[in-house]
Amino acid sequence: MDVNSYAYHHPTPWDAQFTPASLPDMLAATTAKNPQAPFLHFLGRSFSYADINEEARRFAAGLIASGIKKGDRVGLFLPNVPIYASAYYGAMLAGAIVVNFSPLYTVEELSWQVADSGTRLLVTVDVPELFGTASQVLETSGLETLVVGSLADMLPWYKGLALKTLGRSKIAKVEYGEDIRAWRDMLADPSRAEFPAVDVAEDIALLQYTGGTTGRPKGAMLGHSQLSMNAQQTAGLNPFGDPSGEVFMGALPFFHVFANTALLNHAMVTGASIAMVPRFEAGQVLDTIAKYKTTGFPGVPTMFQALLDHPKLAKTDVSSIKVCISGGAPMPAPVHTRFEEVTGVRVVEGYGLTESSGVVSANPYDGVRKKGTIGQLVMGTEVVFLDKEDPTRLAPEGEPGELAVHGPQIMRGYWNRPDTDDETFVTRDGKRYLRTGDVAVMDEDGFLKIVDRIKDMIAVGGFKVFPSQVEDVLLQHEDVKEVLVIGQPDEYRGECPYAYVVLQPGATATAGELRKWLNKRVGKHERVEKVVLREDLPKTIIGKLDRKALRAEVGA
Repeated sequence: MDVNSYAYHHPTPWDAQFTPASLPDMLAATTAKNPQAPFLHFLGRSFSYADINEEARRFAAGLIASGIKKGDRVGLFLPNVPIYASAYYGAMLAGAIVVNFSPLYTVEELSWQVADSGTRLLVTVDVPELFGTASQVLETSGLETLVVGSLADMLPWYKGLALKTLGRSKIAKVEYGEDIRAWRDMLADPSRAEFPAVDVAEDIALLQYTGGTTGRPKGAMLGHSQLSMNAQQTAGLNPFGDPSGEVFMGALPFFHVFANTALLNHAMVTGASIAMVPRFEAGQVLDTIAKYKTTGFPGVPTMFQALLDHPKLAKTDVSSIKVCISGGAPMPAPVHTRFEEVTGVRVVEGYGLTESSGVVSANPYDGVRKKGTIGQLVMGTEVVFLDKEDPTRLAPEGEPGELAVHGPQIMRGYWNRPDTDDETFVTRDGKRYLRTGDVAVMDEDGFLKIVDRIKDMIAVGGFKVFPSQVEDVLLQHEDVKEVLVIGQPDEYRGECPYAYVVLQPGATATAGELRKWLNKRVGKHERVEKVVLREDLPKTIIGKLDRKALRAEVGA
């Protein structure tokens, strides 16, 4: 097999199994099958498919009545709360393009993304921190309308009453008016609305912003076709029979593309339910697993490490979980092994990008899997490996190359950035491939392994050093909990590797001891100049170790 050009072949053609559709139509179809089936569980209250579908329709009607037209941008500045789903599908039903915003954005970050996307209306919740940020953006940007949901109204009645009476300091003081409207007042009669037709092949459904490695974030244009196909591709990984009885652990933030596909749209397509928490907190996640008997848990490596560190884990029954899916970052082998040993739950690694709607590959949930790989391509996906120095050529056969992906889930391009197409995509044999920036190899069984990112490679005296390979070795030391390796300027070699390490609780290893231990086990050019011990390492919103932030911090 030519390992530099590979397509996943399935006994039944993928295009005979999967059909692109609008996301609101898919929600309506799933609702029609079993309207009262639970869709979302939230802090003790459950919402059926009929509940969410009806609220989405009413919100869509309210948007149209408010002047939102097809193609307008509607933003979601929300944590994991039930109205996220209603607003997400409702905005799309109204013909709008959804724009996701991180709840941790500052006023400056939110203002910039609102301006770049041209967002007209923003949905948030009456949590003081979120409303405070959103209201400032309303005053200082082109944003026209702020819609504010009531957290108390989403809780079980007794929790909502307690929040309104005893927790008033946790509720923002909102002065409603023409430009600040209550969520409940945005819900109109759908029978009076004329919903625009959706061109599944052409219409954009979502602008999902990605930071990339440098510069301002860019909005990946994801259409109904890309999102609906990737949801079906993800659902196609399930080997456990009828998926409608599955209960996913909803700890990933919905605004992130991983959760958008692997949780929200995946559940919606199959009729499964999501036991969601507002944000990741290990103790609350364990309580939720036990209460709702969750069967699947998509997360990032730091989540599984946090669960291992929590004293509740030993007392929590996690036997309902059939599989945990780890993505967002490579999972350290010691964490992988220990989590499976402690819980008895299988962990499989997968891979995806914002630009691929979320999912490109995954290890099998059952049967043969290969630790340390990102698994096999989801159905309908093809990859090639490009030369690291010249992306117009394929990498030499058998050597690592830049992973480039073709499939029905790949984005249209970046919002208002047509100038980036030439560096983002490469065309081979009439097919457009997305350049991922990740250096990868594939074995004879079609399992992919990410070696590193092109922009993360460290140039040491003319040799390329992959930080992840050095990190993998250092993580084998029993005292090491987390590590990031970055390059630092060196007058003689150009760059040299530095390792930044967080120790396990109670560990006593010194920086010098770790450096000596590591350098005996790596190649000459991979030897680190220095090990730096730290209390913690910077992480992204979903808990992924943030190499870019560390570089900026160290550089400053």
